[in-house]
Amino acid sequence: MRYEVRERLLGVGEDYWIEDERGHKAFLVDGKAMRLRDTFQLKARDGQVLIDIHQKMFALRDTMVIERDGQALAKIKRKRLSLLRNHYRVELVDGTELDVSGKILDREFVVEYDDELLAVISRRWLRVRDTYGVDVIREDADSALLIAVAVCVIHLAEKEGRDD
Repeated sequence: MRYEVRERLLGVGEDYWIEDERGHKAFLVDGKAMRLRDTFQLKARDGQVLIDIHQKMFALRDTMVIERDGQALAKIKRKRLSLLRNHYRVELVDGTELDVSGKILDREFVVEYDDELLAVISRRWLRVRDTYGVDVIREDADSALLIAVAVCVIHLAEKEGRDD
């Protein structure tokens, strides 16, 4: 399933819709402004909160935490930095690790599990400015989780770029 993400660059709260491949609103990223830590919610089109995303307060490296129904689901942090690509590690609570690598700030990266492609994030097939696509490759994959991972990784990379 392919999703289109149109980011709002200016605006309080950083809210934006994610549309499915038919152009229907599928998810809302609801950024919570004026908080001590970075906080987002991924909501269904009916407003139901599917995933909570927040910055871990006391961590050596910037870390984002993904929760579902009040239970931790995953932690995301930068894995390593090379000259060409950024790498992030997603640690799921069951011990599974996902690898996120590519040009994060250019919105050209992939999410993999054990060298199996789960999602491709790219601007290549879209012509609208400030828009990127999330192509969930496996039909049995958790689309909401993979979109939350993309949102987190982009947020961490942008924050790291501002701090430098």
